[in-house]
Amino acid sequence: MSLEQHWISDFKRYLQVERQYSGETLKAYGEDLELFKRFLLENGGAQSFADVSNFDVHVYMGYLYDQQYKTTTISRMVSSLRSFYRFLMKNEYVNDNPFAYVQLKRQPRSLPHFFYEKEMNALFEATRGDDWRSLRDYALLESLYATGMRVSECTGLTIKDIDFSTQTMLLHGKGSKDRYVPFGRFCKDALLVYFEQVRTPLMTKHQQCHDYVFVNQHGAPLTAAGVAYILNQIVKRSSLTTTIHPHELRHTFATHLMSNGADLRAVQELLGHSSLSTTQIYTHVTPEHLQRDYRKYFPRA
Repeated sequence: MSLEQHWISDFKRYLQVERQYSGETLKAYGEDLELFKRFLLENGGAQSFADVSNFDVHVYMGYLYDQQYKTTTISRMVSSLRSFYRFLMKNEYVNDNPFAYVQLKRQPRSLPHFFYEKEMNALFEATRGDDWRSLRDYALLESLYATGMRVSECTGLTIKDIDFSTQTMLLHGKGSKDRYVPFGRFCKDALLVYFEQVRTPLMTKHQQCHDYVFVNQHGAPLTAAGVAYILNQIVKRSSLTTTIHPHELRHTFATHLMSNGADLRAVQELLGHSSLSTTQIYTHVTPEHLQRDYRKYFPRA
């Protein structure tokens, strides 16, 4: 193993053990580091991470923009490398952090895509049915929309995390930050039917033994890719002409809360955001909300 690979391995171990980052986050960090390493090798840059200069960083940033990566992606790549060098400095492997003062081109932050209430009703309508797949898909859709959970929180949800008496779920968020989120009677009813008519029979049939809530046709725990696939199948069965990503249901959850008068800090807690600035993107208003307030407050409306 080369010295660079040894440093990367130590860094990833640090993120996993001390920072308790998820597997997906570790994978993203590793890919960002490998891309930079490969760029240096293929373009005659520094031969070692310890020898990287400000010029190397400047050329690399130009390369990333030339490749037309999204600003958010470039920001994540720079953050990965900045954290990596901070780790190297802390362990006295290098003396400087060449990414410490990198400035990114600023772009206006785009609004997150969300579904209007009529669109959500169309998605729910597409899951109506008495077969096991429809009942599972309905419970999954209700849970994602009712709690605003991340897909990783959904796939990691276990039976003991759900309290039906108080109608709350214990979600295990990023960095091992847990939070309790309430859910409504539609979600409660959907989950109870799913447990009785779908999960238990599938687990018994395929001799599965685990506590994860959502399962596939073999009774095994659903993966993030499995959740994304199910949601896209729901869209295809609906009247909507769009695609869907699990995170869009999280955006929808937050937007509908804000549009109906929820407090920003309450939404922050429900989403599990560590910073209020992250939640502020949901302060945009929907056209329906705008029309309603206009008619309510403007004297000549």
